[in-house]
Amino acid sequence: MDSATRRRSQGGLFEGLYRVIMRRNSVYVTFVIAGAFLGERAVDYGVHRLWEYNNVGKRYEDIPVLGQRQSEE
Repeated sequence: MDSATRRRSQGGLFEGLYRVIMRRNSVYVTFVIAGAFLGERAVDYGVHRLWEYNNVGKRYEDIPVLGQRQSEE
């Protein structure tokens, strides 16, 4: 019974997160908004890098003769 009491007093990872983040509504809302913003930035960066990797040499800037007229001489 002593170990059960000790375990309950120390808490686990989720209890610690609850105490730090979810006890106050203002901290929880700030955490959710910041997480959404950082998650959006990470996904945007990852998709951009993947698009660049798959389209090397196919972009408008990579084609040197695009938009140039042939001289009629």
